[in-house]
Order: sequence, then structure tokens, then C-alpha cells
Amino acid sequence: MIAPARVAAYHVLTAIADGRADLATALAHARGTLPDDRDRALTAEIVTGVQRWRGALDFLIVHFAKRPIERMDAEVVETLRLSAYQLLHLTRVPAAAVVDDAVELVRRAGRSSASGFVNAVLRNIARCRNRLPLPPRPSSLANRSAAVEYLTVTLSHPAWLVERWLDRFGFQIAEQWLRFNNGPAPLTLRANPIRTTPARLIERLQQHGIRATPGRFAPEALIIDQREQGDQKGYRAHRSSLPGDLLSEGWCVIQDEASQLVPLLAGRHPQGRLLDTCASPGGKTIALAAAMTSRGVVVACDVRPRRVDLLRRTVAASGATNTLLVQADLLKPLPFSSTFDCVIVDAPCSGLGTLRRDPDIRWRRRESDLPSLAATELVMIQHAAAVVAPGGRLVYSTCSSEPEENERIAAAFLQTTTEFTAVDLRTADVALPAAVIDERGHFRTQPHVQGLEAFFGAAFVRSVL
Repeated sequence: MIAPARVAAYHVLTAIADGRADLATALAHARGTLPDDRDRALTAEIVTGVQRWRGALDFLIVHFAKRPIERMDAEVVETLRLSAYQLLHLTRVPAAAVVDDAVELVRRAGRSSASGFVNAVLRNIARCRNRLPLPPRPSSLANRSAAVEYLTVTLSHPAWLVERWLDRFGFQIAEQWLRFNNGPAPLTLRANPIRTTPARLIERLQQHGIRATPGRFAPEALIIDQREQGDQKGYRAHRSSLPGDLLSEGWCVIQDEASQLVPLLAGRHPQGRLLDTCASPGGKTIALAAAMTSRGVVVACDVRPRRVDLLRRTVAASGATNTLLVQADLLKPLPFSSTFDCVIVDAPCSGLGTLRRDPDIRWRRRESDLPSLAATELVMIQHAAAVVAPGGRLVYSTCSSEPEENERIAAAFLQTTTEFTAVDLRTADVALPAAVIDERGHFRTQPHVQGLEAFFGAAFVRSVL
């Protein structure tokens, strides 16, 4: 019998490869079919690991198979990827069990003729796992082609992105950033001040045997200690490790620490009117509502009904009473007759700043995507600007590492208007730590600077007529 986690991992990987779902969606579906927490954890470990290390895995598969990936059936490729990942990174699992399950998987997939091929490739990988033929770290950094090959193959990132970061940051920082992306992302919570405090949440987690420590930058951030939360086989904790009532009762939300800093760009508006335009799943919305201590109003909107429904559930659990929800499309003029003291645009973007948590993005994105994404983001910020009150603040943020979506959008927006000026966050009324504000006065987090995912934010103020 094939281990349930391997079967689930195979179906997740094929769904991603077919374009039927992204990693998060496919994994959420798979977890719903697995009653055992250990199987859920192993499935998440396998599929996330395969997406992180796909470049290196494919290189090794091609090397030992002596044929290109394109000449293999899709079912065979995904079976080899998930099995090779286990052989190389989950060494507590017996190699024979991994190989036997792989052979059975391809048979179940209707590719029995490939069973001997799969068996041979995986056994060769297992025999050579202590001396893998991956490109070595270059001895001379002047050898650009060797550097690109090492960063692309051995550290498993697309060549176009590697070359961008190599040109922009140099080898040392590019290597550090890629290694960060290939590390496991911690389970990070944001304590909801409407319901509790970080200290009380730590105590409640301890009652369930879960240790958490405060984040370094965001005031309500808590980092789950993964060393204590891995199960007996060593697989890492995920949201199902948490007591369900913590989320359902609104004590906390799961949110990256860098993302938790974005609402702080809004400044202080204790009795104002705030608009969160791309609000789902709702972490920023409830942070804004909590900061206003139930005074004023936060209007939160998103475009798709499913996203609005998720937003509604998050807000309801949080206990925020000063929040209104609206379905609205930021690619069109917003349906508001009045204006707001602050409008936040946490724009849908490439997501290239979150490759540690969402490793499948590195294989889905193309450099050619950036111009169209940037054009969309500029339209969004322009529509949001139209409902900012005189003297009010406009906040633009992304989870992208790329300048086309970040500082260049900020500059392009200012070129289209005379009503707004840039806010220098170094001197503005914001509660941001100085360590996350760059030399231009923008909010910026980067792996090699703060040890956080790459987020960007800029603020603007509308002139008083």
C-alpha cells in the first residue's frame, strides 16, 4: 500500500503542473482528504520541498535518466520529483520504501511500462546522494556563467530571476537571498489586539504545548518554535498544528511578519475613515480596525465573491465592530461618493518577494509578466487616489522584490498627478521600525537585511485645496 501522503503529494504536484491550482490551493484541498495530521504534514513537506528544489531535482533526473524532461510522461516526471526529493531531503524515510511507492504510483497512473525506468533512476539517485553531480559554487566570482549555473541549478531558481538579482545585488547577496528562499518559512501569527495581547496568546499557546516567541519588527508578531512543533518524524508545523479555536475565535491570524508591517504605513487615524482596497483575507483590515479601538470606520473591499466571503469570515471572527465590507473592483473607479483619510492599496503583484513561503511562484512567473503587472498596479493606485480626502494619505504596497512593481510605480504615479506628494517614512508619523525604512523613505524588507520576505511600501499625501 502506498503511503497516503505520497499519493496526496502526487495529486497536488500534478494539479500544479497542469495549471489547475497553485500550491496553496492544491495543498489545502489535499489536507481536507487526509485525516491524519502526520500525513498532512508530510504531504506539505514533500510538495513544498519539490517546488523549492525543482531546478536541482530536474537536473539530477535528467542526468540519471539520460533523457530530457520533455521526453518523459508528466506522471513519471512528478513521481520522480517527489521521490527524488524524499531520497535527498527526507532521509529518515527508507529509500526502499520511497522507490517501491514510486513504482506503484506510476503503475496506478497507467504508466506501468515506465516502472523499471523509475526504479532505475531513483536507485541511482539514492546511491549517489552523497556525491551528487550538481554544479559547484564557483571558485571565481568573475566566472559569470558558472555563477549563473550554480545559482540556477544547485540553488534551484529560474535563470531570468537569478541574472536580475546577480546584476542588482552581486553574487554574495544573490546567493544569500536564494538560500533564504530555499529555507522553511516559519509559522507566523499576528495576535489580534481586539481579542488578546501577544503575551496572553503566548500563554494560551503554551497550554497546548506550543512555544512561540515575539517577532523582531512587527509588534503583534509571534513566531512558532518549529523545533518543538515538528511531529515525531520531524515534519514541520503548519496551521493544523494550532488549536482550532485560536483562529475561529479571532485570537490571531496567520500572517507573515513583513506583511504585518504594512498597516503601520497608514499612520494614526483614531476616529477617521480608512479604506483597505485589496483587503482579503483580512489581516490588514483587522489590524487597522484594532488600531482605531473601535472608533471611526474601516471599509474593506475585494473583487471576487470568494475573496469577499473569506474577508467577511476573518472580520467576523476578529470582533471588529467598526468595519464595513464592499465588493469592488480596483481596476474600475471605486463606488464611493465620499473620501477617506487613508486608502491602502496592497496590490496584487508578482509575489516574487515571497518565494520562501510560495515556492511555486518562481516557476510560474516570467520576466515578461512584469510590464503587464506594473500597468495594472498603476491603474489601481490611480483609482484609489481618487477617493483620498484632501490632506489624506495613500499607501501603496507589494510583496514583490522587483523595482518595476515598487519604486518605479511610486515614481510613475507621481508623474501622473500634481495633487499628491511623496511621504518620507523616515520622518512621518508612523510606528515603523527604522530598520525597515530605506534611504528613499520607502518601507522595504529584504532577506539579506532583516531576514524577512521582500515587501515594499510607499506613502503619499494629497494636497489640501
